[in-house]
Amino acid sequence: MKLVRFFFMSMVWVFLAYGLVFAGTLNDVKAKGFVQAGVNGDLFGFGKPDEKGVWRGLDVDTARAIAAAVFGDANKVRFTPLTAKTRFTALQSGEVDVLTRNCTQTLSRDTALGLDFCQVNYYDGQGFLVSKKLGVKSAKELDGATVCVLPGTTTELNVADFFRANNIKMKPVVIENTAELAKAFFSGRCDCLTSDASQLAGNRAVSPNPKDYIILPDIISKEPLAPAVRHGDNQWKDIVNYSILAMINAEELGITSKNVDEMLKSNDPKIQRFLGVTPGNGEALGLDEKFAYHIIKQVGNYGEVFERNVGVNSSLGIQRGLNALWTNGGLMYSPPFN
Repeated sequence: MKLVRFFFMSMVWVFLAYGLVFAGTLNDVKAKGFVQAGVNGDLFGFGKPDEKGVWRGLDVDTARAIAAAVFGDANKVRFTPLTAKTRFTALQSGEVDVLTRNCTQTLSRDTALGLDFCQVNYYDGQGFLVSKKLGVKSAKELDGATVCVLPGTTTELNVADFFRANNIKMKPVVIENTAELAKAFFSGRCDCLTSDASQLAGNRAVSPNPKDYIILPDIISKEPLAPAVRHGDNQWKDIVNYSILAMINAEELGITSKNVDEMLKSNDPKIQRFLGVTPGNGEALGLDEKFAYHIIKQVGNYGEVFERNVGVNSSLGIQRGLNALWTNGGLMYSPPFN
């Protein structure tokens, strides 16, 4: 009995210690003066430095929103480029404070990796990019094709399931680095590149001849892409969560980076609470009352962020689709800020 009690108490202390190690990310972030964000690094439209070395992308702007919430300054963030293989380890080890790197939320990742996923910042699905010269109109016509795919991803599992379910064969070409994988495809090493449709659009946009390639209409999976934090730090998860939700809620309320100062004068109690004119929300999160104002002023609402990085007038030319507000037939929906 004593041995059982000792074992039980030992496990309790292990779990308590585990929680204490990871509880307090906000204090750690404030102490060093910036948010360390894990990002893709090679994906145009989501996470990639431009020709001047300035980081751009929807996931990059998500990280900037978190910095704006914590510090009132969207520039107080540093970026760590991570591969699909290293992303989760970097978060688990504390190398980064938050992962804003096109990661699909799944049950196994939520439960087995010591992570918590936050609000989805992009609803996606896996597709196929091919050369027009290949002459196919559906992924079901790819029997015997060589397929470029990233290892250790939901993409790898999904494409194997798709080919098996349709009784067709493929020859996988597995390369760990996103940029190298795209190079292999565009050099003709593979017949097809499979990934999230957003990534395919980004790869095509920076290819030598974008018009020579098409994304097939087949979408074979659900890929809710969401930032992730370490399990056990509820305050930090809330901050990351409501930084994203603030951008969505602002779009619902018609608040933009251009009119947010004028909106501070609004008599609408919802807007007053949201922008911190009426206090309460900031204190609840351990932040400045104007955390949402700083996000919208410096980064923009969700619609602005989407259009700037991946929207129809960008190089990627992506329609809002599932990423439209719920009022416009999409899935983007914010709980009340009260």
